[in-house]
Amino acid sequence: MKTKLLITLLLTAGLLTACAEMNPHPMDMSQAVQNAESKADHEALAKHYDEAADEMQLKVDEHKKLLSQYQSKAYLYGRQAEDFKAHCQRLVDDYEKVVASNRKMAEMHRGTAQ
Repeated sequence: MKTKLLITLLLTAGLLTACAEMNPHPMDMSQAVQNAESKADHEALAKHYDEAADEMQLKVDEHKKLLSQYQSKAYLYGRQAEDFKAHCQRLVDDYEKVVASNRKMAEMHRGTAQ
């Protein structure tokens, strides 16, 4: 019983941490993009998008590990295992799209900088 409670608490803490609101754009991006004129401006934007992509890639990796745990030890999670797996897979897919979008934006700004 204590083991199940511990596992439940750890998973809950992990899910809450994973779903915590992040501020991937600490600067006003619309203003920064509109005001970007110099090579340095575009390089700074490219760097920002790369950093945002790196942060999201960490989330992808984290959720892939959780998904692997849910798949390999589904018996620990009972009926909720399928819900946990589906949830993690959706998050992985969504975060991967965000990573790709940020990488694309970084490349566009690098191209503009040149």
